[in-house]
Amino acid sequence: AIEEYKPLDATTNPSLILAAAQMPAYQELVDDAVAYGKKLGGSEEEQIKNASDKLFVLFGAEILKRIPGRVSTEVDARLSFDKEGMIQRARRLIDLYKEAGIGKDRILIKLSSTWEGIQAGKVLEAEYGIHCNMTLLFSFAQAVACAEAGVTLISPFVGRILDWYVANGDKKTYEPSEDPGVKSVTKIYNYYKKFGYKTIVMGASFRNTGEIKALTGCDYLTISPKLLAELSKEYVKLTPTLSVKEAQACELEKIHLDEKAFRWRHNEDQMAVEKLSDGIRKFAADAIKLERMLKERMFSAENGK
Repeated sequence: AIEEYKPLDATTNPSLILAAAQMPAYQELVDDAVAYGKKLGGSEEEQIKNASDKLFVLFGAEILKRIPGRVSTEVDARLSFDKEGMIQRARRLIDLYKEAGIGKDRILIKLSSTWEGIQAGKVLEAEYGIHCNMTLLFSFAQAVACAEAGVTLISPFVGRILDWYVANGDKKTYEPSEDPGVKSVTKIYNYYKKFGYKTIVMGASFRNTGEIKALTGCDYLTISPKLLAELSKEYVKLTPTLSVKEAQACELEKIHLDEKAFRWRHNEDQMAVEKLSDGIRKFAADAIKLERMLKERMFSAENGK
């Protein structure tokens, strides 16, 4: 898909890596990761963790051969509330890329947009020059805190916000401009541009091409191959719906969020609270499945299974 659509950047997450690791075409990468984990030794748990990190980096390195820009690699979602743990794991991933001959300028480290994740991103950017992509972002509070932390890029979700409103409200269909996910990203984009934040806004998690077209003009969009295929069949001229000029003219007030204010504001948004925790749980579950698969590869033969 990357070779067909030639994107600038690409992203991975635990669910995508889990799916790819089960495909016959990528078994060589899995074997390499397993061999690496065994070579480093240590306890069974350490070997599996090292193999898992290596697998993420091997997939990232393969993707980087095919794109001019950056690849996003995700820190284990089970560390979402562990600031120091996220910093350590991010640095480890960057070291693994370095071993593979890839500089940190081509990597975005993906972190959950919890308070702890945002603060980890702040440290990684300021102290280590490691670029971060804040993911699982659903609330305006999360976006404000990310901007204040000075991270490189945020991935505000669109489709998962729509999913929540469809599941929890009476309204089952939305026009693109009224889509709650589109409105959320529009507000974030306008806020960033009005107040001169450098953080890149990359709309993510789309359910249909209408949402994508409604966010024309956004800094970046991350789009699945399925929706890129649909877009490639359309021949319409798009005019940007988002622009810096319009953002600067809009009425938004600048706010500052310390931890207490962040937690309160985020907590007031029921959708964001539910989708953030749900997203962390799902990514964690897929990370566990991936580790089980690696464990089977690494240790079942030894145990005569």
